[in-house]
Amino acid sequence: MNFRGLILTLTIIFFTKAYPQKKNPTNPIPNKAQLAWQKAELGAIFHYDLHVFDNKIYRQTGTTGNRINPIANHQIFNPKHLDTDQWIKAIKKAGFKFALLTATHETGFALYPSDVNPYNVKTLKWKDGKGDIVQDFVNSCRKYGIQPGIYVGIRWNSFFGVHDFKVNGTGEFQKKRQAYYNQMVEGMVKELCTRYGPLFEIWFDGGASHPDLGAPDVLPIVKKYQPDCLFYHNNQLAEARWGGSESGTVPYPCWATFPNPYSHSGDTNAGHINLLKHGDPKGKYWMPAMSDAPLRGYNGRHEWFWEPGDEEHIFPVEDLMHMYYNSVGHNSTLIMGLTPDPQGLLPQADVKRLEEWGEAIKKTFSTPIGSTNANGDQALLSFDEPKTIKNIIIQEDISKGQRVRAYSIHGFSKGEWKKIAKGESIGHKRIHQLNPIEVEELKLVIDRKILPPIIKLFSVY
Repeated sequence: MNFRGLILTLTIIFFTKAYPQKKNPTNPIPNKAQLAWQKAELGAIFHYDLHVFDNKIYRQTGTTGNRINPIANHQIFNPKHLDTDQWIKAIKKAGFKFALLTATHETGFALYPSDVNPYNVKTLKWKDGKGDIVQDFVNSCRKYGIQPGIYVGIRWNSFFGVHDFKVNGTGEFQKKRQAYYNQMVEGMVKELCTRYGPLFEIWFDGGASHPDLGAPDVLPIVKKYQPDCLFYHNNQLAEARWGGSESGTVPYPCWATFPNPYSHSGDTNAGHINLLKHGDPKGKYWMPAMSDAPLRGYNGRHEWFWEPGDEEHIFPVEDLMHMYYNSVGHNSTLIMGLTPDPQGLLPQADVKRLEEWGEAIKKTFSTPIGSTNANGDQALLSFDEPKTIKNIIIQEDISKGQRVRAYSIHGFSKGEWKKIAKGESIGHKRIHQLNPIEVEELKLVIDRKILPPIIKLFSVY
């Protein structure tokens, strides 16, 4: 580690004391927001910004990237048929429980009428400057029983010339512009936290850095005005962690605990990425993993924003089910990126695929062959006659922590017991996908634990 890296690490460690997560050396437990977030299992993030309307391929980086080059004319923003109800009804059918909207992204343009950020919908000809997409979105979420959340993009801002939280320029001029930008961001966060009622999650993409490293001081604002909102994240606190890829999956085992109260240390080596993916069973802080992927990420594409002629890159249902098994089924919460089009609608092809995916999940898991729970080292399921099983779900009562460290599943058939599955992490949900097997009885055995296990569900399908 170089000297600069050492100073950064020490700075982060020192300042995490401002808003630490509750530390438990043996059995961390989730707070209210974390528990609700894990129980939700499936969420959506709607990406909407100026470049949806420019009819060009979205590029983050490079000389033509959206992080560097401002949109020439923001009046191109004109969703004539905006219908946030249509967005939310689509994810409701798919079984999603929460949704987020990019209130700002890398252009810096705000989708709501900000009083502190001059680059916002109030300046548009659209709706005579009286639109508020964040309000429309939140209203639709509450109308259809979906928990609303907000994504705030502050790390990059092409309009103001901000890259990795730093305003372009040098000397006193840059210093004053940086102070203005930080004040503006803090003002936006306060607006978003106070105008739209209780929020389920606030997502600072790429993290929100640390105020003592020159970044805006956002954590105390969120904690003051949205105390029950999941905070994701900065270099002081992470109430969830990125699962190490944008594949919609996390590898197994995936633990809901972590060694630090923050997840992103600036370390990009393989060891840290591996820690993000797996967590740490000995971690002192509760920090569940997030799996994320864009719905339009199939066959070599990875599109977070709408682009013309991109329907062939919508993931097939089979791939989406693979994500489900390897995210929700690995003790992670899955967030899918969705892309409203220039008309302000979620494309029908996307709506259809979401409905098909929801039906596939229901078909697989809506009717268990048998279910039970247990406080102790074993759970038993017995059937009146031999049953062919394909899936097994195990859930711990994570309100009491993640207590199991190893387990095995045994099936009784033709007069003998055979081990048919095993694992380490259970957490909120572990799904075993099996080759069809016929059993008369099924037994879950806890082989290692740190405290008496509380099995909330042992179910077979």
